Amino acid sequence: MIPIIDMWAPVVPSREIIDHVIDNFPAEQIPYLEVFTKRQVTLDEWSASAVSLRKSDDDILDELEQAGIRMSMVTGFDEATSCGVTFVANEAVASLVERHPDRFIPFCGADVFAGTGAIRSARRWITDHGFKGLSLRPFMIGEPATHRAYWPFYELCSELGAPLSIHTSVNWTRSQPSDLGHPRHLDEVACAFPDLTIIASHAGYPWVLEACLLAWKHPNLYLELGAHRPKYFTAPGAGWEPLLRYGSTTIRHKILYGTGAFLIGRPYKLLADEIRSLPLDDDVLEQWLWRNATQLLGLPE
Repeated sequence: MIPIIDMWAPVVPSREIIDHVIDNFPAEQIPYLEVFTKRQVTLDEWSASAVSLRKSDDDILDELEQAGIRMSMVTGFDEATSCGVTFVANEAVASLVERHPDRFIPFCGADVFAGTGAIRSARRWITDHGFKGLSLRPFMIGEPATHRAYWPFYELCSELGAPLSIHTSVNWTRSQPSDLGHPRHLDEVACAFPDLTIIASHAGYPWVLEACLLAWKHPNLYLELGAHRPKYFTAPGAGWEPLLRYGSTTIRHKILYGTGAFLIGRPYKLLADEIRSLPLDDDVLEQWLWRNATQLLGLPE
């Protein structure tokens, strides 16, 4: 069984993370619940039921082990200025990682409109607390990746050699246009910051061809496949044809796999079995599932 480094969990349902999310779920993301649960739900209804999502560390690790997931990227999300709440607190992420540093890869969130204090905070999480990178979501921030408010954070990540994971896809809110996540915005960013390692989260779907060409063009731009069912990568008309073509040849070293299991409400093992079942050579799957992530993050093989 080919092992997996999950490069986009991104929420692991530990007790401290779920407790924080219950009190800080952004109202703008309620449509996400409707999309993935296929029923209408209010924020109060979700908060009342979310307590049942909490899992012990042993249960989480057992599920990861059954799926052959050796490490998982877990991240903070902080858009307090834009939407009034910090969805996932860096402190909650840190608590989980401190207990299991060999199983989880921490990225931090940052409120890009909070000024120099947010920059200093991101620096501390990376340099003092061992966080590996930074996560940003333009659709919750309300501005595309080209907005100059992001620039100091790009400079920080470039200076520290810390990867930037950035939402690059449609979004399911009903308050922000999906164009905020179009991969074309990353072209300008990569040109302006050639030393910045960019992880285009969700592989730019549905603009997959554009995303693949950007990964081909820019040496430090990667595509991460989180929150998509792998079984649809081969489905006719689903739009993933460029990924299978270029991802198995020209940019095979630029593809990272992420489950997004918590978001889409599917078990780790189901998603892991689906990705391993793709009609790809084993050496390509190894690159997608662990080797590329290992090289990008400087992890021991």
